[in-house]
Amino acid sequence: MKIATFNINGIKARIAALTDWLAETDADVVVLQEIKSVDQGFPRDHFTDLGWNVETHGQKGFNGVAILSRLPLEDVTRGLPGDDSDEQARWIEATVIGDQAVRIAGLYLPNGNPAPGPKYDYKLAWMTRLRSRARELLASEMPVVMLGDYNVIPEPRDAARPQAWVDDALFLPDSRAALRRIAWDGWTDAIRIRDPFATRGPFTFWDYQASSWERDNGIRIDHLLLSPQAADLLQDAGVDRDARGKEKPSDHVPVWVTLAA
Repeated sequence: MKIATFNINGIKARIAALTDWLAETDADVVVLQEIKSVDQGFPRDHFTDLGWNVETHGQKGFNGVAILSRLPLEDVTRGLPGDDSDEQARWIEATVIGDQAVRIAGLYLPNGNPAPGPKYDYKLAWMTRLRSRARELLASEMPVVMLGDYNVIPEPRDAARPQAWVDDALFLPDSRAALRRIAWDGWTDAIRIRDPFATRGPFTFWDYQASSWERDNGIRIDHLLLSPQAADLLQDAGVDRDARGKEKPSDHVPVWVTLAA
């Protein structure tokens, strides 16, 4: 089972780029972030006509997550537990039925800028809730892939110019520490485990400004965390870097993992 995450930066603005990539990929499941569409406005028929099952958790103009799957989806839930007043669409879960059932948890973690401030407070509170839900998923003892745009640069090697990010919410010590606490509960970073001694990158995001793509001034903020049961099934993982150089691309690229499931 090949599972990918892709921050599409607007489903309507990038539908051509996404459709082209879907035609090229052999992914079975694709988790999207920043669809920027209410559920009713998502171009569901376009993707179902291409053979994908579609589940969305949308929000007008902002945020929004979705799952596209060639395989059956069961037990779909929406919204990160822990705060009934939180109306931001940033979390979706489903069980994918392949040779073996895999729980998929797709997320779009808050950016948090400007920091300090209420947006950064929200980011850290959201990460505390994320850790609680992540622990519940670990307790299920089933293969789980928790993936998406985490808006956290874990280490200096995950940025081409780490010094440029020292005051940014994506790289502040509290953000990085919160992600480490989650990972240390028992999650495996699928991309990093494939090349643990890499000294630079791979990157998953290049800003549209300042020729970031042309200069390879990227960062790694899109992550796939595997539960122990999913890590046991790991076959391969990678970044579809070339998608950033296509016509009208997202500023993120797809990141994927293949499991023996």
